Amino acid sequence: MALEGLPVSALSQDEAGIDIHVAEDGATYAENALLKAEAVSRAAGLPALADDSGIEVDALPEELGVHSARFGGEGLGEGGRNRLLLERLKDVEESRRGGRYVCVLAFCRPGKEPVYFEGEMRGKILRSPRGEGGFGYDPLMYLPSNGCTVAELSLESKNRISHRGRALSAFRGWLAGELGVGDVRDS
Repeated sequence: MALEGLPVSALSQDEAGIDIHVAEDGATYAENALLKAEAVSRAAGLPALADDSGIEVDALPEELGVHSARFGGEGLGEGGRNRLLLERLKDVEESRRGGRYVCVLAFCRPGKEPVYFEGEMRGKILRSPRGEGGFGYDPLMYLPSNGCTVAELSLESKNRISHRGRALSAFRGWLAGELGVGDVRDS
């Protein structure tokens, strides 16, 4: 877990008995993450951490991003969204097939200003899916530095280098500083 070794206890929304759904209707990742974190923090009376994430594709700058999970319409599943993305990119040259995953975390505490943490993972969009792991657009996101798609990474590797993993690492470092403890992790 991302906070292992720190003197804190983390609860999921379910574990905290919070049964709310927050509409992700913000214009940015930060706005969506803040909507969720503020709602849960208010409901629980405790600090809350929430994220929003998505994929951005160079050739389709206005179409994914905060709308990644709804790309192609609400009823379209992961496979359908991947097929739609491939169809939209079928005539796009390699130089414009770049993409990145982005994650923004918002941390809210009662009576304090929210704090944000961002992570990204860059790659390029393949012409056909590869790999069985991961979810969402992972079979299409190729990482040249790793020589594989995100769907071909082990869970441990993905958690270490992903956009969400990087944002969580930044949060962990900040929280360790706030708590006045070293950020020592088991290796």
